[in-house]
Amino acid sequence: MLARQGEAGRLHFVGRTTVLSRQTAADVGLLLRLQAGGHPWRGRRFSAGWGSMETLDVQLVEPSVVVEVSVDISLDASGRWRHPVRLERARPDLDVSDVQPFRPPAD
Repeated sequence: MLARQGEAGRLHFVGRTTVLSRQTAADVGLLLRLQAGGHPWRGRRFSAGWGSMETLDVQLVEPSVVVEVSVDISLDASGRWRHPVRLERARPDLDVSDVQPFRPPAD
């Protein structure tokens, strides 16, 4: 699952990746840390796919890892990527403050 901070500091769900290769999952997994306190998404449920009733079993982590992704241009009404994105690589050289804030589309 992918997220971006909004201008007010709120964490916004923006999409999900395609299935990661074992090596990529292992590499990214080394960078992730379980959230120590209350995660802003605690208690939230996420669907397994567009229009699916199946939910994902997730481990909420600190929103501190930046990754580079390849995306198509399909966005939903909330500004999230409608299709799964391809994770290209982790960017340990970047901090989350280096990423532009998420701005949902205007109504």
